[in-house]
Amino acid sequence: MTLPLLGADAIEALGPTGAVDALEAVLRGGLDPETAPARHHLAVPGGELLLMPATTRRVTGVKIAGVAPDNPANGLPRITGSYLLLDAPTLLPLALLDGAALTTLRTPAVSALAIRYLTGPVVRHLVLFGTGPQAHGHLAAVLAERRVERVTVVGRTPHRTDELVERARRLGIDAQAGKADGSAVATADLVLCCTTSATPLFDGTLVPDGATVVAVGSHTADAREVDTALVSRSRVVVESRAAALSEPGDLLIPIAEGAFRAQDIAGNLAELVTGGCDGEVTDGTGRPRFFKSVGAGWEDLAVAEAVHRASTA
Repeated sequence: MTLPLLGADAIEALGPTGAVDALEAVLRGGLDPETAPARHHLAVPGGELLLMPATTRRVTGVKIAGVAPDNPANGLPRITGSYLLLDAPTLLPLALLDGAALTTLRTPAVSALAIRYLTGPVVRHLVLFGTGPQAHGHLAAVLAERRVERVTVVGRTPHRTDELVERARRLGIDAQAGKADGSAVATADLVLCCTTSATPLFDGTLVPDGATVVAVGSHTADAREVDTALVSRSRVVVESRAAALSEPGDLLIPIAEGAFRAQDIAGNLAELVTGGCDGEVTDGTGRPRFFKSVGAGWEDLAVAEAVHRASTA
């Protein structure tokens, strides 16, 4: 049996909207993120190996992903890996997918699904932290969901920042580079954090009431992209409480400081999609809204199945 190989082209062909719709469909179909299998971590010489299994009645799969912090300095991707998709009833392999390309599509799609419920149809000012593949992917995903009037890009590398600014301008958006201190968040209604920073990117007291902040970069207890000030004053939505309370420093550090409690989490992604979150989270008023994503195997499976279905249609 020859196993189909679905590379970056096949994955990108699904597009942000296709990926967002696939994620929304599995949540509306009853998937509970709280019972999804946990991610497994293994320290290896090049960095970290992640094993992310998941299953539904139709398909089963596992992503084997590498996180290699030194790779970008050598002109190599920071995220590597493969995804094996199997038929659930028989466990026969269906396809092997490019794991890095899958992650580059899936992670922004998760953020865009949250944005679908947390923001209005027009984003007046988007502040985007980061200039790597996830930042580019998030810009595309947000534009697929919302009309963006202005974007400020905040990055550590000037030429990469300029490249993302120019890309946004080519898409018809008023774009500029922002100051490294992140002060641009003071006029933002949407903030996206797509970096590898281990320390907060901006002063959380500057974020306006009613704004939405999404953070995807950190998944370890000692690293965070947002500060305690933001978390303590926000309505917090997470992929799953189980993951949010075991992995990211964005929440674990404020909890350790006594500034936030596990019971303060307003809802998970499934509750956001199905209406289980309270009105203040979704009505666009009141306190800032903060969505924290660390990545989960069920998300990879949902998008991988959609890619495979589209490739065989």
